[in-house]
Amino acid sequence: MTNVPREGALESRIVEAMGADRHRLRQRLRAIRETQRAGRDVEAQLKRWEQDLARSAALLEQRRRNVPPVTYDDALPVAARREEIAAAIRDHQVVIVCGETGSGKSTQLPKICLELGRGVERMIGQTQPRRIAARSIAGRIAQELLVPLGGPVGFKMRFTDGTGPETCIKVMTDGILLAETQNDRFLDQYDAIIVDEAHERSLNIDFLLGYLKRLLPKRPDLKVVITSATLDAERFAEHFAAGSAIEQVSTREPPLPPLRK
Repeated sequence: MTNVPREGALESRIVEAMGADRHRLRQRLRAIRETQRAGRDVEAQLKRWEQDLARSAALLEQRRRNVPPVTYDDALPVAARREEIAAAIRDHQVVIVCGETGSGKSTQLPKICLELGRGVERMIGQTQPRRIAARSIAGRIAQELLVPLGGPVGFKMRFTDGTGPETCIKVMTDGILLAETQNDRFLDQYDAIIVDEAHERSLNIDFLLGYLKRLLPKRPDLKVVITSATLDAERFAEHFAAGSAIEQVSTREPPLPPLRK
């Protein structure tokens, strides 16, 4: 009969796996130990567990190798203040970025999170109120990072999933993220959530903000960035209370010109 290695020997290896897989791997390992204590053979279960761990660890290593280099356009106010914004994200669990349309919030904030090391073990998720915006912003970020859409940068909307195993930045409608909470209550597949255009205050956005407020104490590793084009940052900060930071980007810039194909 196969014996499971002593307590802690396998648990310590779970950190080698993708962040989204770690909770499931811990649960399965506990179940295997209980099965062994009941006197039943666990060789087949343990072998499948080790294979799944190895696959997840290999994917994580592949994602680390394929993270694209990040570049910025300093003409964009958000990019010009990326050091201050990055410091706020690093030091606070919730950051509210308030800036006018055209300041680069939608395209530059996911890149700032990526440069901070987010999006590797788990994904950076960015929500948009409209489907066309989710698709176009994902395409823009992919072009700026010089990667194919559907690779390190992907998008998801109703009936369309343009993500893959290597996706680090995932742009989606806010309704998609809400739907994902049904099967991923702790949003384990994400290590950063950007709620873009929060000033629109749709029902989906209000539900998301409420859900995230309850989730954050259970996910202290999760970073949340809220963006708004209006000067209501204090209201969002009060919603999340302690641990929030506000970054104001007030300079208006013209819309980005289209990239040459």
